This record gives sequence, C-alpha cells and structure tokens, in this order.
Amino acid sequence: MATRDSITRLNFTHARVTAFACPKGKGSACIWDSGQPGLGLRARDTGAVTYIFQRKWSGRPLRIAIGDRETWTLAEARAEAKRMSALVDQGIDPRQEKAQRKAEADQARQEQARAVVTLADAWDAYVKARQADWSEPHRRDHAQAMTAPGQPRKRSPRKTRAGVLYPLRGERLADLTPERLATWMEQEKAARPAVAARGFRLLRTFLNWAAEQPEYRGLLDPAALLTKTVRRSVPKPRAKDDCLQREQLAPWFKAVRELPYPVHAAYLQALLLTGGRAQELASLRWEDVDFQWQALAIRDKVEGERVIPLTPYVATLLDALPRRNEWVFSSTSSKSGRMSEGNHAHTRALQAAGLPHITLHGLRRSFGTLSEWVECPVGVVAQIQGHKPSAIAEKHYRRRPLDLLRQWHTKIEAWVLDEASIPQPQAGAGRLRRVK
Repeated sequence: MATRDSITRLNFTHARVTAFACPKGKGSACIWDSGQPGLGLRARDTGAVTYIFQRKWSGRPLRIAIGDRETWTLAEARAEAKRMSALVDQGIDPRQEKAQRKAEADQARQEQARAVVTLADAWDAYVKARQADWSEPHRRDHAQAMTAPGQPRKRSPRKTRAGVLYPLRGERLADLTPERLATWMEQEKAARPAVAARGFRLLRTFLNWAAEQPEYRGLLDPAALLTKTVRRSVPKPRAKDDCLQREQLAPWFKAVRELPYPVHAAYLQALLLTGGRAQELASLRWEDVDFQWQALAIRDKVEGERVIPLTPYVATLLDALPRRNEWVFSSTSSKSGRMSEGNHAHTRALQAAGLPHITLHGLRRSFGTLSEWVECPVGVVAQIQGHKPSAIAEKHYRRRPLDLLRQWHTKIEAWVLDEASIPQPQAGAGRLRRVK
C-alpha cells in the first residue's frame, strides 16, 4: 500500500475541502491537513471524497477511512483524527478499536431489536420450527389458540372469538411478568376453564422453547414467569364421565340410524362399537379395512398402528358406504375428501333421542364401560382401544392374537345390539368382497 497519493499539505478549510476533487487522468489523490497531523482527504476518480487517517504502526503505514466528506464535518474529522492519533501514542491499534466499537454497536442494535420482540413474533417462529413434528390436531390447537377475533367462520354466521393466547400476542417478551400471566389466566378461566388450562400448557411449552433459542435467550425466564401463583390459578382438569348407559342404547341407536347422513350414522355407530378415538376412526382408509380376514388397521397415536377385529355389524356398516375416494368416511364437501367431524350430527341425534350431551370421546368411554356387562377381561378392552398396559403382566406377558380379541369383541357387539333391539347380522356379513 502506497503511503501517499500526493504530498500536498495545506491547512484545511471548509472551502478547500469542498473544492477538492480527483484530478483528471488519476485514479485517486490525497491532500493532508497541516493543522491536524495524520488527517487527510482522499478523492477517487469515481467522485467519492473521504476523510482518512494515516500514521505508522509497528513500523508499517496504517491508513483508516474516517468517513465520507458529505457526512463528516471538518471539525468532526479533525477530532476523530486526533482521537486515533492518541490511540496510536498509547499503543492501541485504531483498527482493532474501530472493530470493537462496531461490534458493540451491532450488539446494541441487536439488543434493541430483541427488546421489542413480541410474543407473537416468537410464537410464529416457534410454530414454523416445530409444526412438522406435530399431529394435525396439535397444529390445530396452536392455530386456534392465536385466532384473531371477528373473523368469518366457514360453517357459521357467527364471527370467531379471540383465541385463548390472543390477549398475550402483543406483549413484549421482555415485559412478561408473573402478574401479567396470572391476570390473563384469571380472565380466561372465568369463561372457558378447560380452554384456559390447555392454553397454559401450550404457553408453557412455548416459553421453554423460546428460552433455549439464541435470538430470545435472556429475554425471559420460564421458571421466574411460571411461579406457584400462576400455576395455582390454572384450572384443575376434571375427569369426564359422560357415557351411554345400558338403558340409553335403544334410543341412541334409533336416533343415530335415522340421521339423514349415512356416513355420519355409520361413523357414530362404529365409534361406539370399536371404542376408537374420534380422529383415528375418521381417518380410516379403505386399504385399512380387510373384509376377508375381518380386521381393521387403526393408526394409533400411541403405538403407531394397531389391528383390531372387524366385527359383523360394523362390517355391514362399512360395506354399505359409498367408495368415493380413499377414505371410508368420505365427504363430497370437505377439501380433504373425508368427514371432518361428527359432533354436529351426534348432537342432533342426542337431542332427537332426548339424551344428555355425550361427547365423541364419551362413546369411546361407553365401549369400555359397557364391555363389563359381558365380563370381558380388562386387558382385552385395553388392547382393542389402544390403551397402554396398566400392569407388569399386561405390559410384558400379554399380547393377545386377533382371533382371541375377536371372540370377546363380537360378544360385546352382540350384547350391545341386543340391548338396542337391533337384529344380529347374518354370519359372513361384510365378507363378500375384499376392498383393495
């Protein structure tokens, strides 16, 4: 690096600095201030004019750009050159000092940007980073928790209500306090305690994730936020006990079978008679139904997949359904091509039968309860329903074959149909063809 493009040295004035330009035919030129040692002005053939500082450092020339002539005043440039010269005299490399100041400024800007990060900003990043590992219901829970109020619904004229976490959306992470969370929980649980408790669990997992991310680290401390006071304000989960009683089977089946929706009617009856979970049965494909060997392959949320018996009456229900697409419980109106839920149809049937409200999960609970009338072993019911074994013997030494499950499952179905005054299907029903 050349130490000088010119040896011109003169007293800088505003007029001289403003008038200085690179001579024609040269790539660059410099003039040096006689009033402040080390201060120079470099002009390039591109038209750029920059204040520079030059001294020797460790026996070698040191040149550092101070800044553009249009940005720095002459007084500011002289002060900066004087400061750098003092650093050199103290044995400090101005380049390292400049890099350190830049790093500190960048850090300050980052901290300033971090300080204004809202819960919504971090939540969106959290969902984007984690949703690939979530099930569809879990993704839906997160979307509903942040639902904006006043949005149109697909199947209702009513507008959406704010999601349980929506009131916290605009809060800055750095401003969250236990008091704010406790106030939020008290407001939410007053109207919807179960939803509030679920929202707290979602929030807790999110806060733990955010605390581990470099971009949010230090902005929040989950342990300091989720204090005993906050945790005590969360509604305690109540065990549900809704299920069909023996004497309710006849009116329930009558109302369900009279529904104007054959797919929903078959789905609700199959839900009761298989003891399956609502979503795992709704997502049943034709390839999962084996009429020849009387088996259903259920995609289990716990074990991945379980195979249960295809009992005679359930076989006749499924065999009568239209083969519109890959889904057993298909739909002509939904985007996915399958029935999304049976809640509304079930509510209509319960009202027609004059029965108290029973959830879809209550039908699963009913299967387990009603099976006791035929003295079915608890382990058999657990294996059909996909429950984890509750004892050492069941966990390690009992894995019943499909034929043994079928013996008990068919007995449960036959008893339920008798109580509902429904004729038993003929032997071999549902085996006439095998869906491929």
